[in-house]
Amino acid sequence: MRILLLEDHPIVRAGCRRLLESLDGVEIREAASATDGLRITREFRPDTIILDLKLPDGSGLALMTQLLSNEPVPKIIVFSMYEEPTFAARALEAGARGYITKNDNPDALVQAVEKVGAGGVFLTALMSEKLALMATVGTADGLHGLSAREIAALELLGQGRTLSEIGNELKISYRTSASLVAQVKSKLNIASNAALIRWAVEHKGLRPGADAC
Repeated sequence: MRILLLEDHPIVRAGCRRLLESLDGVEIREAASATDGLRITREFRPDTIILDLKLPDGSGLALMTQLLSNEPVPKIIVFSMYEEPTFAARALEAGARGYITKNDNPDALVQAVEKVGAGGVFLTALMSEKLALMATVGTADGLHGLSAREIAALELLGQGRTLSEIGNELKISYRTSASLVAQVKSKLNIASNAALIRWAVEHKGLRPGADAC
């Protein structure tokens, strides 16, 4: 099994590699950025990609579409600091086959790779419960109504990026970037960009500049 670790923190990658090397017949490559991840995916053709949602040059959610356009189509397991079920839901909707957090038991990583590699979908029992509860009562934070690209734009706005910078990051025009932010404001019922930035800063799990560790 060929595995790509797409994570920008060397210590985290080293820990993941040690866990994954306990599996038989694995070949592991590493990447620390979206750019390198795309290049290595084309060259290495991994069976499974372990993907962080926060990368130095882009959002993991936005990157997934590009990763899944490769042949053979890799199976993606999101490995994230975000424990909110809204992020797991968005990852699965974007095409991920598994979602684990960096606070989960280390064994969860190996279990996820084994199950996803066998054609299944992996969630921890706790995340499954959170998703079931979210489906029953709805989500209070409003994120579930946003697309993966809208969440990526919201994160970037919360990091202090301008509309031009958001457009460059997501590879869209300035006009599309402005329209995207306007859609987010409308969906969250927020009147101004300034208020939207405050919302992103204050919202748990969307902290500008937070380390994905």
